[in-house]
Amino acid sequence: MTRAALILAFAATTLFVALASPRALATSPAGEATLPAAEWKAIKRVIGEQLRALKAGNAAKAFSFASPGIRAQFGTPARFIEMVQGSYGALTAARYSEFLEGAVIEGRVIQPLRLIAPDNGVLVALYTMEKQKDGRWQIAGCVLAPSKVQAAALSRRGTAAADPSPPAASA
Repeated sequence: MTRAALILAFAATTLFVALASPRALATSPAGEATLPAAEWKAIKRVIGEQLRALKAGNAAKAFSFASPGIRAQFGTPARFIEMVQGSYGALTAARYSEFLEGAVIEGRVIQPLRLIAPDNGVLVALYTMEKQKDGRWQIAGCVLAPSKVQAAALSRRGTAAADPSPPAASA
């Protein structure tokens, strides 16, 4: 996903997103904001733990990874999980997911997660992260962006399926 696409998708979440803490950011030699590798690792851990809680149906644990603004918006773990199940089912239905390179865009920390659906459709979940005063990262928003990419079919073993036709004879 290009930087422009990330910015466009991010604009869709502006109403639901709080600004990330500026003290979590560093400046690259090019003058762009960035984060140290340890911060990206912590961000991915938070998202992964929330996804595991969602898949397990553990509303309270999933809700604990949401930022204060998201928790205030939904009020209870039950209302939060109801919203996730109704609007973000692709997160738990994905047969495969992988983190893409994160970015800091206009001071906001965005962590993309590629999702491969059971029908091989591809979505990118764009997580907006917020660093709390205690140093923990929490999820301040997520938007699912469609992709025109189609995933390769997988065999039952979970690897890319080989073409079943025999190779053409060489002349």
